[in-house]
Amino acid sequence: MSAVTAGDLLDAVQVVGALLVLTCFLLAQADRIDPAAYRYLLPNLLGSGAMAATAVVGREWGFVFLEGVWVLVSAWALLQRLRGNKPTVVH
Repeated sequence: MSAVTAGDLLDAVQVVGALLVLTCFLLAQADRIDPAAYRYLLPNLLGSGAMAATAVVGREWGFVFLEGVWVLVSAWALLQRLRGNKPTVVH
């Protein structure tokens, strides 16, 4: 049986991050979740953060940019929500 490598772990983190983001997105498209709800915003922030972090490690700069912006938008929307406002920027 082979040992788990760092690459395997990075791949697993990327897949979990993608599943978090895509699950929320699909639920929002099906009107099953409010894109301004914590249960949408928090998984988006965590998922995009995980993917951005693994992209930095892998030096995948286009992906870092894409996911980094996604993190910023998610963080901004979550901050608005924490302040008691409905987020004006959701994705």
